[in-house]
Amino acid sequence: METGLRILLLTAALATLPGCASVRNWFHHRGAHAASSADAQGSAEQSPDENAPPRVVEPEVVRRKITVPKIRSRNVEVGLNYGELSIEDFGTHPDYGLTAAYHITEDFFFQAELGRSRAGRTSFETLGGNIQLLTQSERRFTYYDLSLGYNFLPGEAFLGRGVAMTSAFYLLGGIGGTHFAGDTKFTVNFGAGYRVVPADWLAVHITVQDRVFQSNLLGTAKLTNNLEARIGATVFF
Repeated sequence: METGLRILLLTAALATLPGCASVRNWFHHRGAHAASSADAQGSAEQSPDENAPPRVVEPEVVRRKITVPKIRSRNVEVGLNYGELSIEDFGTHPDYGLTAAYHITEDFFFQAELGRSRAGRTSFETLGGNIQLLTQSERRFTYYDLSLGYNFLPGEAFLGRGVAMTSAFYLLGGIGGTHFAGDTKFTVNFGAGYRVVPADWLAVHITVQDRVFQSNLLGTAKLTNNLEARIGATVFF
């Protein structure tokens, strides 16, 4: 009787051992499957972020409204000048005049001039006593001309260390007329000058020119050279 009871208990124990192992393996398999599913889901959730392009940050810039200044173009130049005019055979005397210029480009400009001086006595008149070749009205020397100017060697003139002024040398050449000794002569003029611009509306000029015309006043026809050196101030419009 006891032997049969032992055999029955042993058989039940052997039957329960594979079942525990199977249950344990079943739980282990479910846990591994859940862990692998979680890893796969995490990888699936992270992969879109890793493959997505980086986000571009758009700057928020407030644009300012800029008003472009309207700078007036100043091409017209008008002024006065004063200097000395050497009239051939009649000495050197003061002269004064008007100047007007129109700047075509930064390099070229037209210039019109009107000036007047008065001739003195020739050496013949001085040595001859009371001899007078010209009357007082005929001794007026009036010139007018139209010239083409060319600016070259642009630069700056410095007044001390803190003041710089725009400057340029220029050449002049043109034609006109000279009224002298009761007659008007065709005149060719040429020369050079130096311009300094201390302000955007003001310019100071130093100019040297030669005015050449034919004269037969002393009995023989010849070309006379009448040198002029002057200083002037002009205003831009």
